[in-house]
Amino acid sequence: MEVKEVVISYEEYSDVSEMEACDQELVKAAISAMSGAYAPYSHFHVGAAVRLSDGTVVKGANQENAAFPSGLCAERTAMFSAGANYPDRDMLSIAVAGGVMGRLAEAPATPCGACRQVMAQYQAKSGKPMSVILISASKIQKFAKVDDILPFIFDSI
Repeated sequence: MEVKEVVISYEEYSDVSEMEACDQELVKAAISAMSGAYAPYSHFHVGAAVRLSDGTVVKGANQENAAFPSGLCAERTAMFSAGANYPDRDMLSIAVAGGVMGRLAEAPATPCGACRQVMAQYQAKSGKPMSVILISASKIQKFAKVDDILPFIFDSI
């Protein structure tokens, strides 16, 4: 037997102003995307923003439905919109923000497993790392690639 270890590194910022300008723009877009959430059941509004290889930013927000689980997370809303409307552009980065009553949560809203897998698929499609930025009221975490939030990515190939 051999014991192995997975190590995850990430950057943590206490304020968006510490980030590069392109990441600041993406963080602000994810926060503004929260206003498009339809969350009458959980009241937890999530916004996501995806940066494409040409600089285009695509936003999405969670959409709940009375026929649970027919809703969709903000991350997949943004990624599927980007994939459908800009199929020839790679997704380079995604930012996610969540909270209640227009206020960011104290802890980052982390993507669910399904969203992480979709991120992994788009990352694999592009052949380039897709960074993941998670936003909260007290900190912002930036992961260099999807693998950092989803070790042992499923790959059917």
